[in-house]
Amino acid sequence: MSDSDEPLSEPTAAESETRQDDTAEAFRTRRSRALVIILVIALLVVLADQLTKLWATSALTEGEYHSLIGTLLGLQLTYNSGAAFSFLVDATWVFTIVAALAVVALLWFSRLVGARSWAIAFGLLLGGAITHLGDRLFRAPSFGQGHVVDFIAYANWFIGNVADIAIFFGALLALVLAVAGVPLRGGPRR
Repeated sequence: MSDSDEPLSEPTAAESETRQDDTAEAFRTRRSRALVIILVIALLVVLADQLTKLWATSALTEGEYHSLIGTLLGLQLTYNSGAAFSFLVDATWVFTIVAALAVVALLWFSRLVGARSWAIAFGLLLGGAITHLGDRLFRAPSFGQGHVVDFIAYANWFIGNVADIAIFFGALLALVLAVAGVPLRGGPRR
């Protein structure tokens, strides 16, 4: 019998163990790269958000609208004690807890990420969550009840900031990746 005529045999235990070691080693390498991507993107989101908020608080007057594209897009400084659409404005402490839990959960699950695309999504979400937590903890009126600086006005619908944009696109990317079946750990799709 020639090599091509031989029946396919199951891999031996040693071959299976070697493949698993290769897979585990490959995941460790992918995970290390993914963690760097997550942390760099999160840091960039935090810096961009905080620097634009610093600019907004020094250059804009609270409540005054400045048109960029008619009424579709503009700048309007506001301090938000609630969530999007000023939801639960009297329960700022709830959003502090939610932001803290989001940061912890994202850091915890980041250790499972090996795919670059998922790392980008996690980085955007983590950066947005960290900067919102920072605002809740350290901005006026008091520790743990700080108001988030919002200044990007969308068609008189709501006012947001850079962190909101990062969270939106991070969540959208995560949804697309989940629907497309991209494995969190990276590697080939199953």
